[in-house]
Amino acid sequence: MPEATSGQARPGGQTQRLVRKHPDELLVGLVSISDRAFAGQYADQGVPALRAWLQDTIVGPMQVVSCVLPDERAQIADTLRGLVDDTGCDLVLTTGGTGPAPRDVTPDATLDVATRELPGFAEQMRQVSLHFVPTAILSRQVAVLRECPDGHAALILNLPGQPRAIRETLEGVHANAQSAGVSGVFAAVPYCLDLIGGPYIETRPERVQAFRPKSARRQQ
Repeated sequence: MPEATSGQARPGGQTQRLVRKHPDELLVGLVSISDRAFAGQYADQGVPALRAWLQDTIVGPMQVVSCVLPDERAQIADTLRGLVDDTGCDLVLTTGGTGPAPRDVTPDATLDVATRELPGFAEQMRQVSLHFVPTAILSRQVAVLRECPDGHAALILNLPGQPRAIRETLEGVHANAQSAGVSGVFAAVPYCLDLIGGPYIETRPERVQAFRPKSARRQQ
């Protein structure tokens, strides 16, 4: 597992800026969005699932900050802005609140803070999920960039709310005798971070085979 430090982000408003200890250290924000988890009616499962998956997949150092929020559009948007602009996260992963129900506002809040949308991620997330459940077509999850005036930029991805669905979306459908498999969305995340000026990260190939063009790969 990579070296990882964890902290709690304050919901909404400014958060303390992370200090990168190595040029390739990944700074990650994890946001679980659920009225009931926020109210303490059950223990949040989204953030622990995301943190464990990242620690099992990322090769190299990583700092993680996290929080649990209610399904409130303005509060979600303020928190996403803070994680990118103030905390300095390179990657922000949200979990929950992506369906068609009236309180599912995570995609709307994410688009509120976006400078550019990356629709290919969302298309692929639904394609992967359709291998498991037909209701994947109901998901409204999005992926966006947030670019700051100082040149810092981050990738924000909306993920499903259930730990199993999170893993499936990130890893994809593994190939077997009956199927060639479908790539999970995380395979494209390292190169995306390269392109927006983020750290160079690598993954464990048994979990995710990250793709980069040959010209973008570091010499070993």
